[in-house]
Amino acid sequence: MKLNDTRKDLFKDKILLITGGTGSFGHAVVDRFLKTYIKEIRILSRDEKKQDDMRKQYKNDKLKFYIGDVRNLNSITDAFRGVDYVFSAAALKQVPSCEFYPMEAVYTNVIGSDNVITACVNHGVKKAIFLSTDKAAYPINAMGISKALMEKNVIARSRQLLEGDTILCLTRYGNVMASRGSVIPLFLNQIEEGRPITITNPEMTRFMMTLEDAVNLVLYAFEHGEQGDLFVQKSPAATIEVLAQAIKELKNPKAEVKYIGTRHGEKLYETLVTEEEMSKAIDLGDFFCVKADNRELNYEKYISTGSKKIALSESYTSHNTHRLSVEEMKNLLKKLELFGGPVKHHD
Repeated sequence: MKLNDTRKDLFKDKILLITGGTGSFGHAVVDRFLKTYIKEIRILSRDEKKQDDMRKQYKNDKLKFYIGDVRNLNSITDAFRGVDYVFSAAALKQVPSCEFYPMEAVYTNVIGSDNVITACVNHGVKKAIFLSTDKAAYPINAMGISKALMEKNVIARSRQLLEGDTILCLTRYGNVMASRGSVIPLFLNQIEEGRPITITNPEMTRFMMTLEDAVNLVLYAFEHGEQGDLFVQKSPAATIEVLAQAIKELKNPKAEVKYIGTRHGEKLYETLVTEEEMSKAIDLGDFFCVKADNRELNYEKYISTGSKKIALSESYTSHNTHRLSVEEMKNLLKKLELFGGPVKHHD
């Protein structure tokens, strides 16, 4: 999906700020947005080394870098001056680290995102998109729980805003292929070092999205999102065994596979849209949109008179979406730079 004229006009002469912008998502968004008529892209993060690497990588005057930590509102507020749009990607994303330090996940994923909302509203940002994860749907680990609470807070604060205030939206992702810390780079590293590919549970399924897909979802949300909307992109899935086999056939068919068992905090499959959400989700073709529940705080009437019975629909999960074969998985992997796909050239 390429940027159409409407999207180009949307960002013409505008300023975009990306929190956590030195990560995989940030790079993918920058790759795409630098091709628009955008005026400026601000990268806000706390890692000066990654910012310096990114500055040298792109060598583009449209990129501006700001040091700050979303946990500290005072450290980020100046970066939002004059900003039109915000993509909030700053987060603790690793399941194991969040399991050991759940409060750290709360500080960044919940309080940090709330600080971003406050900075957006205070500086008149037009629209802010907050990145979430399938682990926020029926969460069982600290990372997913913190992201679920982030979602609830974004929607809660969106209810309080007036016409003309910042529009707050959410995008929920499955597994983004080859993103930092994901399983594909791990498998490749194991093969390169001559170690076995470690599979937790061969029947475990995960959604498979490219970074290109991830940016398409952000663009769709910027273009169509209304207050409190949550957007999900329909994606295929694969078992971990199929993924490992596809990588083996592309890189080293003789690589050994070792089964290590499901790790703490892992699910057999992921859910992108819950049963309850599917009952009110809008099918937009390539996307689902879940509208916010905007009932007022005075909810006595909903208790005393009752409400329409919830008609449950089947959840949208990595078990019931299209399941990739090994050949389909290989074709998808070949789109990635790690497997000889198109190399990004930064002007």
